[in-house]
Amino acid sequence: MISFPFWRPPSSATIEAVYGMIVAQARSPDFYRGYGVPDTVTGRFDMIVLHVVLVLRRLRGLSASTNLPPLGQQIFDRFCQDMDDNFREMGVGDLAVPKEMKRVAEAFYGRAAVYEAALGGDDGSGGLARALARNVYGVAEPSPGAQRLADYMKEAERELASQDPAAGRVRFPDPKAFIGVQGGV
Repeated sequence: MISFPFWRPPSSATIEAVYGMIVAQARSPDFYRGYGVPDTVTGRFDMIVLHVVLVLRRLRGLSASTNLPPLGQQIFDRFCQDMDDNFREMGVGDLAVPKEMKRVAEAFYGRAAVYEAALGGDDGSGGLARALARNVYGVAEPSPGAQRLADYMKEAERELASQDPAAGRVRFPDPKAFIGVQGGV
């Protein structure tokens, strides 16, 4: 392994802090009340995935400018550990957890690819809203909630562009700013 003289791997405290901020944002009641995201295990999973994708996208931009090992892999590993822990807390047996984790990985990579393509696309937030409608809401056409979520993701990407998650902190936009009428779906 090549050693970088002044590089130190991010501490587990940094990874825990960033991942904790991702989960805290994903649990914001505004997504479930004001955006109409289903308040279910799947809906909460989708919100965590959405925020992990945004942070990983930012980290990928940072690692492209350096030769340092990516923090993104450690964030993804923490996400996987969290999902594993949650399955076990929900009573999924040891023999079934690997099968469930395979489903989580497939869902994550599928959503990440679609969100990446839509975030990099030229159609504003239309393609992103369609992707969110399918993945988060389970419908073919974007609802007002899916459009709000797409606008939120675009703004989150803009805000994250000026941040360095390796510093142990990420800030996301306030989801209420995209609700319009308080509590409306």
